[in-house]
Amino acid sequence: MKGGFPGGMNMNNLLKQAQKMQADMQKTQEELGNKIIEASSGGGAVTVTATGKKEIKSIKINPEALDDAEMLQDLVLTAVNEALRQADELTANEMKKFNIPNLPF
Repeated sequence: MKGGFPGGMNMNNLLKQAQKMQADMQKTQEELGNKIIEASSGGGAVTVTATGKKEIKSIKINPEALDDAEMLQDLVLTAVNEALRQADELTANEMKKFNIPNLPF
């Protein structure tokens, strides 16, 4: 076998495939930063907007929720955690297409 791998794949083809996969993954990660996720709690009392890269963009609070500070804190926490969970789920679904096991996303 002349400079190749089993199955006829040579090192140059393997390197090209790896470079393409890396470029595709980078593009996907950039696209995740442009995807917007919205999560709310308390029946819409608090709404959090985040990106697919887990950057919180805004927190909107219904003025009626301002009467109870402790409840408001809980609602904000719940909405933020839900937005981050959705971002993780979005990232995991996008990265599945690369078929690489155990990625830390």
